[in-house]
Amino acid sequence: MRAFLDNLRLALGTFLGNPLRSLLTLVGIVIGVATVITMMALIEGLREQVNKNLGSLGAHTFEVTKWPTGFGRINWAKYAKRKDLLGDDVRAIVESCPSVSAATPLAQEWGKKLTTAFRETPPSVSVLGTEPTYLETSGVVVATGRFFNETETLDGRPVMVIGVDLADTLFPGMNPVGSEVRLQGRPFQVIGVLQKRGSVMGMASQDNQAILPMRAFQQFYGKNRSVEIDIQARDGASFQKAQDEVVNLMRRRRGLTPQEPNDFELHTNESMTASFNELSQVIALAGVGVCLLSLVVGGIGILNIMLMSVTERTREIGCLLYTSPSPRDA
Repeated sequence: MRAFLDNLRLALGTFLGNPLRSLLTLVGIVIGVATVITMMALIEGLREQVNKNLGSLGAHTFEVTKWPTGFGRINWAKYAKRKDLLGDDVRAIVESCPSVSAATPLAQEWGKKLTTAFRETPPSVSVLGTEPTYLETSGVVVATGRFFNETETLDGRPVMVIGVDLADTLFPGMNPVGSEVRLQGRPFQVIGVLQKRGSVMGMASQDNQAILPMRAFQQFYGKNRSVEIDIQARDGASFQKAQDEVVNLMRRRRGLTPQEPNDFELHTNESMTASFNELSQVIALAGVGVCLLSLVVGGIGILNIMLMSVTERTREIGCLLYTSPSPRDA
């Protein structure tokens, strides 16, 4: 016990006697450990965010799109040659697929600006065109006011449902329902505000969004443009059957032979999770490399400091070895 206390006293004396060297040693240890913890936290946080976003798609819901989902090098020019998905496809799915309870077209524009009489947003608002069934297929909830109805959609009425961040920007401390907002100079009436939804993978905020009836959206951005189709099965038992019905219908409508692959994409939570897992594996491998590099750099720094400490005390160590009864006592 006495030897332990002597060694502890000696170590503390060395530590306090060389504060800069001690600080550099601690920095080397902290950098290595902090890098490992940070990389693990980032990957886990990204995974939780993806699972949260996928859970917001709605129960028993899948998507049909023109474009693939994934990460890495994708030949977008190849997919641009595919036929567009149009409103007729949505109506055909509802009419011809008995396992489908709802199908919703979605078209989106990014980087738009909204204005009121006294305020305006930066050009960062996403404008979404859709139909009333969006409430079913997306799982969104209206916090204040209401969503637009079928009549407003068919007539292309200038009404708008906005996200909570957009409401706070344009109408701070006020209820925006009934107020006027201008999009590209055209007036729209705000009829509802959605509950807070957060961002997609920590990037694009779903709360900085304006949702229009599809026909009103098309008056701005054109009718003949490809849409994404969100589809909800009647229940969990018919989920796979609904996917099969939609795939078979779309292949017939697009004139594909049995030998030809699909010229559209079907995305489920599982397929999007698999795509994310591929990305997370790449990030994890890169993270391992960064962590190892940090630990090596920190270790080299600590080793140099230890060698310096031993070199400076060579004579003292020699005297202790010479005068002590045994090396252990030294």
